[in-house]
Amino acid sequence: MSDRIQPTGSIGPMTEPGKEDDEVLKDPAKVDYMEGRKYIQQGDYAQAAYAMHNSLKGFEEQNNAQGVANASARLGDICLATEEYARALEHYQRAFAICDEEQDIFSMVSLNRKMAGVYKNLGDLEKTLQILFDVFDHYSQLHDPQGTVDILEVIAEVYIELAQLDKAADTLRTIASIHANFKHSRLAREYQDRARELLEA
Repeated sequence: MSDRIQPTGSIGPMTEPGKEDDEVLKDPAKVDYMEGRKYIQQGDYAQAAYAMHNSLKGFEEQNNAQGVANASARLGDICLATEEYARALEHYQRAFAICDEEQDIFSMVSLNRKMAGVYKNLGDLEKTLQILFDVFDHYSQLHDPQGTVDILEVIAEVYIELAQLDKAADTLRTIASIHANFKHSRLAREYQDRARELLEA
């Protein structure tokens, strides 16, 4: 999954792999951000949230829009991990608005996928589908078959949860046809079989 809104390079220039540049270390907001990411990787979400909140405040004071988007997205990840879905959505939406202004399409797609997951956890499956179809359109326009198949898988799962088995089967058949186009015969058959089994269940 794309995670372009927080590449290490956007946090600050690197002198050599694994060694922070002096400029980064002079910026408390970036230091807090990097600390927060470290705590997220360790699964220490309380410490991660504390560091990211400090980072967010620092970036806000600097009027650093990219920093605010990065910190907001990470706070969304923390809330998602701790099942605080409404708060996760708020953070993701804030990051999304900034990425929209910056026309950062890849980050918007990444955030949309995360927001679709949040809406799914909140039980709003119609909104989940709406966002997933936006992501599907993006992958289709980019002619990205792997991204398209991945998102269609999720769409099929949501249709199954909604008990819309005809639509789920159609979605699985679409995946089968994509695999068939790429001569993935075994995978194409598997998805055709799944579609048939779904309607026979």
